[in-house]
Amino acid sequence: MIPPPLLQNLALASTLLFALTGHQHHGAWAQNTTKPTPGEREGGGLHSLFVKSGKLFFGTAIDTNNFNDVAYQAIAKNGSEFGLYVPENSQKWGPTEPTEGAFVFAGPDAVDAQARTNKQMFRCHALTWHSQLPQFVTTTAWTRETLTAAIQAHITALVRHYAGACYSWDVVNEALNDNGTFRDSVFFRVLGTDFLPISFAAAAAADPAAKLYYNDFNLETLRAKADGAARVVQLIRAGGARIDGLGFQAHFVVGGTPSQASLTATLGRFVDMGLDVTLSELDVAHNSVPAAAGALQQQARDYVAAVGACLAVPRCVGITVWQFSDKYSWIPGTFPGKGEACLFSANFSRKPAYGAVVDLLRSAAGVAAAVEVGGGGGGGRRNTSASGSGLGKATGTGVVVGAAPAATGDAAATEALKSVGVRVGSWRVGSGLGWLVGVVGGFWLLV
Repeated sequence: MIPPPLLQNLALASTLLFALTGHQHHGAWAQNTTKPTPGEREGGGLHSLFVKSGKLFFGTAIDTNNFNDVAYQAIAKNGSEFGLYVPENSQKWGPTEPTEGAFVFAGPDAVDAQARTNKQMFRCHALTWHSQLPQFVTTTAWTRETLTAAIQAHITALVRHYAGACYSWDVVNEALNDNGTFRDSVFFRVLGTDFLPISFAAAAAADPAAKLYYNDFNLETLRAKADGAARVVQLIRAGGARIDGLGFQAHFVVGGTPSQASLTATLGRFVDMGLDVTLSELDVAHNSVPAAAGALQQQARDYVAAVGACLAVPRCVGITVWQFSDKYSWIPGTFPGKGEACLFSANFSRKPAYGAVVDLLRSAAGVAAAVEVGGGGGGGRRNTSASGSGLGKATGTGVVVGAAPAATGDAAATEALKSVGVRVGSWRVGSGLGWLVGVVGGFWLLV
């Protein structure tokens, strides 16, 4: 088995080559006409390929209002595409405890049941959030003691009900303003920042095995808000509670998505704090719809940047898209005139972004497969699982890369590879396709 740090570097190197040259192995970006069938694409779907690349899941938000759509369900139930579900709305405080002490579990129970049937993971969302609260939470004249008891009672009942089912919980959701200060919520007004460790401690007690996350948006683009999230982590720990991860919602706009390098650095900052990280609600919205062809290509590049960043960070455990079809995206209802943010269109055809992400993941998965099947002694067998073809020649230990000519030039690509710890042997011009040959202890690979 290839050492994980090296595998991550090689996967990121392949991503960097792709970004620098702009070449596709399969021409998938230009296609937006065919509808998917389970297992249709060679090498599997989003989740299968992400797992082969070393990650835990590629998931989607889903809810019971989608369950009667046969075409939608055909994709949602395809475990090769999506290996995790998260209830989009039905597990929040308002739907689950509309009246104090009276709990309603039917919606998230149905999502959990479908996930179990299809052997998909279940992420739970969300416990303490300022929005979608029942009336009793927003209108009661709380004291510190009574609100603490209400938070603990809600979290204990909900988390115990799903104990053993949830891979993770979004314990606190969106507690920050964009400038990094705390949002003026009922929780903050009454308890100050103590609502953070109170919530996390209650969740940990109710299901010690579940991973516990703080989840928020704009952490990827606003340094002040990311600083605020770091303070959230510190306050939870200072209060004696456990936090396992940070969810980056990753709601982006076409052409405004951070670069892969920027995203990688931001994710890495919180990994350095001892946390797992995830892109928890990924979508990339167009500012105007219907989107033009050029905008679809940019959306594809933006998705590749986001997914590539997760591939590059070992403790980025997975990605969840916030619905996979434009038919059910939350964007148009919240931001009129914007939308088409998902990987599948409203009629469930694959968009260019889908093909771009699959090509990226196939390359990353091919890196792992090729290193495991490669021969020793300075040579190796052809990597039939990757997207390229042909044989490469090993020249010591290092990496030989090649691509069709690009405006960025050979030097830029070489430096990009070096920046992620890949030793570069030579740069050669191909005939319209890109390839990466890695040589590690006598093994080589071609993607």
